[in-house]
Amino acid sequence: MAIKIRQSNGRRSSPGNGFYLAISACSVIAVLLLWWIASRHAWVNPLFLPSPSEVWSAFADIVHEGYKGSTLLAHIGASFRRIFLALILVFLTAVPLGIVCGRNRLLRAIFDPFIEFYRPLPPLAYYSLLVLWFGIQDTSKIVLLFLGGFAPMFIAAVYSTRRIPVDRINGARSLGANGLRLYLFVIFPSCLPDLLTGLRTAVGVTYATLVAAEMVAAVSGIGWMVLDASKYLRSDIIYAVIIIMGIIAILIDSAIRLLIRRVSPWIEQ
Repeated sequence: MAIKIRQSNGRRSSPGNGFYLAISACSVIAVLLLWWIASRHAWVNPLFLPSPSEVWSAFADIVHEGYKGSTLLAHIGASFRRIFLALILVFLTAVPLGIVCGRNRLLRAIFDPFIEFYRPLPPLAYYSLLVLWFGIQDTSKIVLLFLGGFAPMFIAAVYSTRRIPVDRINGARSLGANGLRLYLFVIFPSCLPDLLTGLRTAVGVTYATLVAAEMVAAVSGIGWMVLDASKYLRSDIIYAVIIIMGIIAILIDSAIRLLIRRVSPWIEQ
């Protein structure tokens, strides 16, 4: 009877995840098919749009022979090392500072103008200054990636801290949680779901800044590969590396989304 009542009310069961995965797969196949047709009939100059077979051949060459004396894994590892170090620094600085600023309006008033000033600036706008201050080695690149990820992580920490119910804080204090214990065992766990969402944004911004970070005096990294291939008009290599970067970004984002679901399963991702 309950089933009949639900049917009479006009409710329909929503499609499963497999349905939407099939839609996504069909959209990707349609774009690849359009790409193949456009390149086969020369609708676009091959310099700007190489054929899928040329891109696949360039990818195979990079996988088997490497690029400019280094393997593909070495280039990916160089980029990941820069990103990983920058994100560690972001989490160790932006999270504590954001939580403290979220709890203290005076500190928030001190740091907010500087965060809001540099946050919308393009990375290339101040990268030359970082090169002057920190040199052309990896330090300036890591600092650039750090600045790219710091602002979204800081904002997420401030926002999540301000959303904590006052009753939860007062209840913890009534049970003896004060000072550092209050931050470690009450405030930080309460902020963790929002912090992981902020980390997802910070990773995206940092990853997007990677090409700019590897523009100066770099001889390795997937961002550098795109820039170096563009000097020789190797659009097949450019497309192959961009596709590699996109697949890596999807894998990283999927891992963070899985972590968010584990920490806060009530949040839809």
